[in-house]
Amino acid sequence: MALYSEKVMDHFRNPRNVGIIEDADGVGEVGNAKCGDIMKIYLKIAGEKGSEVIEDVKFETFGCGSAIASSSMATELIAGKPLSEALELTNKAVTEALDGLPAHKLHCSVLAEEAIKAAVKDYYDKNGIAYDPEKFREGDEPHCCGT
Repeated sequence: MALYSEKVMDHFRNPRNVGIIEDADGVGEVGNAKCGDIMKIYLKIAGEKGSEVIEDVKFETFGCGSAIASSSMATELIAGKPLSEALELTNKAVTEALDGLPAHKLHCSVLAEEAIKAAVKDYYDKNGIAYDPEKFREGDEPHCCGT
């Protein structure tokens, strides 16, 4: 059995939504210094307060193939969605959409989830929008891959 699914390999070789949004409405950067994986998510938001939609999403990732694939898939899963749905995205959903990740690479999907939440929080903070801090609580440090 292959270590990585075809979807992981596809998103690694052909990542979607790579780049920077210069005038981003929200930017979230997270990383795990032990692993060296750093993810930065940029959001462009459209719509009225309370019904905001992710009009555009881009990412920059420094890390392994699983980190790049997780970032790519996560951006695909939230593009065009309301912010409320983006906040519901879990690392498990990212992993499932990629048809799985090796156990020692699951931290990559956790970082993708956290980067999206950080970008949404940045948008809320910049615009004075109240939010439930529990939705943005950081969990334990993700398990490191040892690379």
